[in-house]
Amino acid sequence: MAAIDAVIGLGNPGSRYERTRHNVGFWLVDELARLNGGQFVAERKLHGDVVRVMLDDCEVRLVKPSTFVNRSGQCVQALCAYFRIPLERVLIVHDDLDLPPGTVRLKHGGGHGGHNGLRDTIAHMGADFPRLRIGIGHPGQRDEVVNYVLGVPGKDEAQALDEAVQRAVDVMPLLVRDGLEPAMQRLHTKSGDS
Repeated sequence: MAAIDAVIGLGNPGSRYERTRHNVGFWLVDELARLNGGQFVAERKLHGDVVRVMLDDCEVRLVKPSTFVNRSGQCVQALCAYFRIPLERVLIVHDDLDLPPGTVRLKHGGGHGGHNGLRDTIAHMGADFPRLRIGIGHPGQRDEVVNYVLGVPGKDEAQALDEAVQRAVDVMPLLVRDGLEPAMQRLHTKSGDS
């Protein structure tokens, strides 16, 4: 039995936002779908695009909300209700301003840290869910945050983010099968990065 039944990447829909920092959650689920031969299908009742893939013999739904980030909770709520998935078995993947670009961290629960997608999810569902945080760094000034997260990273930063996504992809089968603790141990230790 899988420890995680669904992986929801947060991001904004549309090609305009495709390679922005705010969409690294989409980058991750897109890569998982690509590697596992999955094609996303729009599911209006779920407010998102969904594909089922097998990760280490565990069936997992990969999801990209079709709403904007600040309405992510609609998709999470609909998915959990429709498939009867407990919230603690849904991994939310999101960008994190408080981590340097290219850093990847797993955690369970906590606040929203100013992230509107987490804020909306918590408002709809509560905070008892695992998160995979991909660091995008901070622009330095609070009033620059919106333009920064909706901006496209430069070449070196994009490479760091792509590498972070790859490290997260590599640990995903372990996370899905065995849960947060073993995956955190591998991801958060230096040996786990090799």
